Amino acid sequence: MVEINQEALCEVIKARLAKTTNERHRTMLERMLEHAHYEHQGDLEGLMGTLGPDTNYHFWELSGDVGPKGLDGVRDYYSHLVEMKAHILEFDCDRMVVDDDCIVIEGWLTMISPGAYLAENPMAASFADASKNYLVKMRNVIFWPFDENLYIIGEDSYTGGPMEMRELADDELPHQYRAVIGLPA
Repeated sequence: MVEINQEALCEVIKARLAKTTNERHRTMLERMLEHAHYEHQGDLEGLMGTLGPDTNYHFWELSGDVGPKGLDGVRDYYSHLVEMKAHILEFDCDRMVVDDDCIVIEGWLTMISPGAYLAENPMAASFADASKNYLVKMRNVIFWPFDENLYIIGEDSYTGGPMEMRELADDELPHQYRAVIGLPA
């Protein structure tokens, strides 16, 4: 069975909070912690409550920026992510940098991707089977910029693409994902 620690990023944020004394940085880290919790819970309203009014995401791929723009675009993105059951992921953070305007994280992003969701990506459409589930693992750097009110106004993601992508048998699916798709634990 594949193990997905959805709390991995939250644990790193909490550890950073424990040693951060700058109040601005603490507020940014607390907001990011809320956001991470809401994302893996699939809580759309909670997620949207962490974002500022001028939010734009940038997901840089070979074809360019494919991230959602504006609050409506970001809401649609997260709604679709949860609807497709593609929000079961782990960000194993190796490095975190915090300044007055941005938090940067670098690490391994591992996610369980339903075939139907994966097939929406033009690079995977030729092989992704909508009836299957896939493990996708990649190296990822994400910039989290904040506005003057300390709300998140972006997730600017950079990756070279998947380093591992393979179909998963049902007995490999993690407990969290099994629960979301209605399989017995």
